[in-house]
This record gives sequence, structure tokens and C-alpha cells, in this order.
Amino acid sequence: MDSDIAHRKRALRAELRERRQNLTSSERESATAGFTQNLQSLVLDLSARSISCYLSARNEPDTRPFLNWATAEGIRILFPISREDGLLDWTVGTGDEEFTGISGMPEAVGTLLGPIAINDVDLIIVPAAAVDESGLRMGWGRGYFDKTLGSMEKCPPVYAVVYDSEFLEEVPREVHDQPVNGLVTPTRIIAF
Repeated sequence: MDSDIAHRKRALRAELRERRQNLTSSERESATAGFTQNLQSLVLDLSARSISCYLSARNEPDTRPFLNWATAEGIRILFPISREDGLLDWTVGTGDEEFTGISGMPEAVGTLLGPIAINDVDLIIVPAAAVDESGLRMGWGRGYFDKTLGSMEKCPPVYAVVYDSEFLEEVPREVHDQPVNGLVTPTRIIAF
């Protein structure tokens, strides 16, 4: 049973990854403007003064203009740093420096604050491959965010950033999969 779900997830991830790779640069630019505006609105609506957010890789929804805005607004940003044990460390980063982490994703350079630093933020912004109508998030298969969110005692709102076409009726579910409180696309903000 589980291997069937894992297989369906792999197939869906491959399809979604290919769809992202096929976006034109003008589609990407237009989406980035929408993501930036909606992420700003979300932060302002929640009066968030401290957030966690990831540095986007090339084919991901671009979080960087939003992060530049948040920095200019004096909002404290925690960036995830992947660890060998599958958990996430956090850093406030030191400006524009970044490196490729063990997960192969861009990560900020800075002092590591340990996994529990995430408990102090007002909003968690996570990457996703897809989110379904029940709020279930499907990540890219590494499990970092599922482990992190699953281990938090009281979790602030968690919002996933996805393209409109990645908000699906249903995604395959496994036991460890963690739901999100909402999602941000280029055209809308949805709270579950």
C-alpha cells in the first residue's frame, strides 16, 4: 500500500517539476510579482515581526524579492539549514551570502541557532510541490519540513508557496505528511 502511495508521489513530483521547468521567463516574472505581493499581504495581515522562509532555488517560486522587502521592513527572518540527521537548523543569515546545502538547495550563511529556534517565529513559509484542498502539503520527498512541523509543540501559521496549478484537489497522503494552514500563489492567499 505505502509503496503505491510513494510511487504516485514520485510520478506527481516529476510532472510538477517538469511543469516548473517549462515556465517561460515572462510567466516566471509575472508569478514572482504575484508571490511577492501576496507574501507581503500575508505578513502584514498577521502582523508578523519574525518569520521563517527559504531561499528559493532556480525553478522554485521566487521568494527573494519578498525577502528583500521583509529585510527592509526590519522583519527578522530565519532561514532553514539542512542537517545530516534530517532535521533543520536555523540561521538569521548574514545578508547576501549563500551556499549549496547538503540537500542541494541554496542556504543562507550565518550562525546556527539550533532546531528549536523556529519556535519563536510568527509565520513559517515553506516550499512545496503541491497542496491539496484539505491543506495537505506534498514536499519534494526529503522530509525536512514534515519532521520539523511534526515536532513543534505549538506551531505558528504555516503557509506553503506554490503556483496556481499546484493547488490540487488531492495529493497522495502518507502518515508523516504534515498539513499547512494556508497557501500563497501568484493570484491568491488561501487559509484552510
